[in-house]
Amino acid sequence: MPLYELDNDKINALSETSFLDRGIRERQDLQRLLRDQIHIISPDTLVVSEEFGEWEGSRRRVDLLGIDKDANLIVIELKRTEDGGHMELQALRYAAMVSTLTFDKVVDVFDKYLSERGKEDDAKSTILDFLGWVEVDHDGFAQDVKIVLASAEFSKELTTSIMWLNDRDLDIKCIRFRPYLYGEKVLLDVQQVVPLPEVADYQVQIKEKKQKERHARSQSKDRSTYSISFKGKTVFEGFKKSDIGLNTVLLLEQRNMIDEDVFNYLREDKSCSFQLLKKSVEVTSTEKKYRKYRVNQEPELVFDGEGYYVARNWGVGNVEGFILKIKQRFPEIDYEQFEDGHFSSN
Repeated sequence: MPLYELDNDKINALSETSFLDRGIRERQDLQRLLRDQIHIISPDTLVVSEEFGEWEGSRRRVDLLGIDKDANLIVIELKRTEDGGHMELQALRYAAMVSTLTFDKVVDVFDKYLSERGKEDDAKSTILDFLGWVEVDHDGFAQDVKIVLASAEFSKELTTSIMWLNDRDLDIKCIRFRPYLYGEKVLLDVQQVVPLPEVADYQVQIKEKKQKERHARSQSKDRSTYSISFKGKTVFEGFKKSDIGLNTVLLLEQRNMIDEDVFNYLREDKSCSFQLLKKSVEVTSTEKKYRKYRVNQEPELVFDGEGYYVARNWGVGNVEGFILKIKQRFPEIDYEQFEDGHFSSN
């Protein structure tokens, strides 16, 4: 929305301009002015470097590097373009690069920056005072890297990407500054567009809720693996719960233990049910449900001239019952379960 001038007679819309039209440059003007007034786009921030690029194998440079009151690093990228370009991808690379900076390294970087600016402040003391620290907390420094993107405008593609990244635990802000003409002066309309300030608290709550939900889902997944042995010798190992039936059948087949009685015995167990596949017959939807991606593979078991697949559709609680049934019928077979690398006997 445009800016307006309010006078006694009417409300006058100010003319929007561009940095390019006004001859305002990115580094020599915007960056130079903002480094000393960084609170305009990033409150509670101490700039510790300009054009930072102290890493091997890359010529890339961070426009402004700062730290916040929580001792997090802040990558600040500036663009005078009308869409922001691909600055989010650039900033992500920079964030990854600076993530390894230590407190001592940042002090060295800041000391160099102060010297280049002709300032005699003590770098370490200035940082400690800014953070409110009496002494250095190495473990608490640079626990996170935040990103601030400032541009004349942001494309929908860019803001969509940023919101998606923020939803996955990153901290990226988009600050829009639009220039307007007011007589001979240039006014700046500075607005935070992502995340919107008025809904920031609500978005934080939603973000935390989604984090907990993702964590709960990951915790609920069964990531254990199994091994199967015959007479004390391991035959198959490192397989998932869903492949217990398959590997049991393969073991029995390898030892020629599947006769008609054993075949029928296994087929009676719904957790290890066989699905018949005839290559010349159209596959039914029911067969697809059980075989999924194995439809076009060779049958896992051939018995009495027919090809069979072992279903991998395990229900909750099926494993223990199946293992008990197999061990009762075939005492030579044994199973071991490993949870997060730790052995758990079955």
